[in-house]
Amino acid sequence: MINDIPDVVPAGRMRDMVQPVLALPGGLELRPWRTADAPRLVEARRDPQIRQWNRPAPLSVAEEEQRIGKWARRWRDEAAGIWAVAEPGGGEAVGLVGLGDVQLRHGSGEILYWLLPAARGRGIAVEAAVRLTGWALDDLGLHRVRLTHSTANPASCRVAEKAGFAYEGTMRSALLHADGWHDEHLHARVQGDALPAV
Repeated sequence: MINDIPDVVPAGRMRDMVQPVLALPGGLELRPWRTADAPRLVEARRDPQIRQWNRPAPLSVAEEEQRIGKWARRWRDEAAGIWAVAEPGGGEAVGLVGLGDVQLRHGSGEILYWLLPAARGRGIAVEAAVRLTGWALDDLGLHRVRLTHSTANPASCRVAEKAGFAYEGTMRSALLHADGWHDEHLHARVQGDALPAV
């Protein structure tokens, strides 16, 4: 009987944790967002590449502050964890990495990310994806973490491959962007996959 299958991660495990600060090998860190970071989110929403691939609507500083509060609630609800990619010691945010669509019962979640222009091209997205996926699989206890991106976004495909996410296929007409429906690549890492060197 299907009801005899236990939850992969017990309810309450994420909620009972403090959202951790995670060091990255290149010297940056992943830390929870603070209301003082709201102007960086406003800046990110103006960036053409972030707008193209992440579809954010423009928000004010006050609205971004509310959004940061919503992220803290989503952690408590065990639905998502969103981190700032930042200079160490609580420094300025240069990007975002998150674990969205968390399903503790089924042991799954999805990696999402973006970087501001000055942080691109330095391997930071790969470091952040590897570090957060390692935390999600090893510390939180998920079984599977997926990463999806538009097939028209080869930079994200390279991030997925370098971060050790196996390509699993193409989801047709999976996400609506400003220029129409995009096919998306599906990549995933599961418990037991080898951790890539970064």
